[in-house]
Amino acid sequence: MKILALETATIAGSVAIVDDNKGLIGEVRVDVKVAHSERLMPSVEWLLNASDLSINDIDAFGVSIGPGSFTGLRIGLSTAKGLAFSTGKPLVPVKTLDAFARTLVYCSYTICPMLDARKNEVYAGLYRWEDDLCKKIVPETAISPDELLNKIKGSGTILFTGDGTIKYRELIKKIIGKDAVFAPSYRMSPAASSVAEIAFEIIEQNELPDPVSIIPFYIRKSEAEVLWKG
Repeated sequence: MKILALETATIAGSVAIVDDNKGLIGEVRVDVKVAHSERLMPSVEWLLNASDLSINDIDAFGVSIGPGSFTGLRIGLSTAKGLAFSTGKPLVPVKTLDAFARTLVYCSYTICPMLDARKNEVYAGLYRWEDDLCKKIVPETAISPDELLNKIKGSGTILFTGDGTIKYRELIKKIIGKDAVFAPSYRMSPAASSVAEIAFEIIEQNELPDPVSIIPFYIRKSEAEVLWKG
């Protein structure tokens, strides 16, 4: 089985094709200030061509549904839905921070992915590898970095990653101190290949939702919704 996965929760978007037997066939990761609407489908087309595959060779599609950039998530999900509907193949939604934590395979520390949520907040959760499984120990939330860090300080060594980590690195070091460690630069963004990995597990569990029912996992209201409701 081959899954094509999309990850557009941050500016550093990615596309991957993963085979459940052969592993990663290819992945395109681009961190530039060009809208996902302009680069996502060209990335998909390039990766298919480079892998000598057509869209009909893909058995299912995985998509990162958030939390993250509202615009990025909408573009990623609408693109994934279009691909699923046009091919009649399954669409698998994957929570962004779950996939993000998976990129730090068998990390011995507690993992704290932090995405910049703007408005002086971050999207964050806590994960820990136990018995070959990446377990979520604190669910995703939108929270001020000060509040988050003061809640988790004193709980052992924590590995921080994500663009929220980059933005609030000095604050993390100030509050968490020597218990804070940081992921390398190439692990500071979610990866479509990890989205595909979780998508395989969801398919195996026969927990596929109706594609029509899949919506972004925003956590909090978008600016447009706030303004509309006054």
